[in-house]
Amino acid sequence: MKRQPDAQGFLDLWPTTFLRRPLPGAREANGVLSQVILDLDAKAADLTTDYLGGNFLESEHPAVAWLRDCINKTAVDYLRRGGLDYEVRWSLQGWANVNRFGDYHDLHNHPHAYLSGTYYVAVPNEIEDLPGRRDRRPGAISFYDPRAQANMTAIKGDPQIEAEYTLLPEPGMILLWPAFLHHFVHPNLSRQPRISVSFNLVLKRPDAYLPEQG
Repeated sequence: MKRQPDAQGFLDLWPTTFLRRPLPGAREANGVLSQVILDLDAKAADLTTDYLGGNFLESEHPAVAWLRDCINKTAVDYLRRGGLDYEVRWSLQGWANVNRFGDYHDLHNHPHAYLSGTYYVAVPNEIEDLPGRRDRRPGAISFYDPRAQANMTAIKGDPQIEAEYTLLPEPGMILLWPAFLHHFVHPNLSRQPRISVSFNLVLKRPDAYLPEQG
């Protein structure tokens, strides 16, 4: 479908829709999820880095099943927000993260997925008072404008100047974004672990999903 400008001739092109919201029932679920993930972490030293080694969201544990249902409902809301008015089928691939002091994730995106996201189970609030730079953003996550150098010609007041979106997650928060979006997880500078569950939505692609070209 070709997009049309408004009555004044304006048309906003190439937006990137990002979702962040708290999940209802998170307070009760997070304590259980933390223990489930820490038990897995005690058995697998590479739990966080071997994200293809298994699918955390296939577990039938009640707390994991709750999270899986919440992710699916959030994805439905995301797709409806984008105007997709037909049934979309996908599979979920998820993995648990336990980030200890100094742990971070390099700049990356998630190839072969349609949407990606993270749910935060535990976020430390006691940060080590370290010497050195004061502009560090421990525990934060940053997302970057997928249009390379789109901010190069921005002037004062132009929204294009903001090439980075950074937020400090909270327990119970879910984030959802297009899988192509590059992001960077800042180091955890707390002696407490940061625990999260990351996931991909991988489309089951019938021909009906192929867009019309024009």
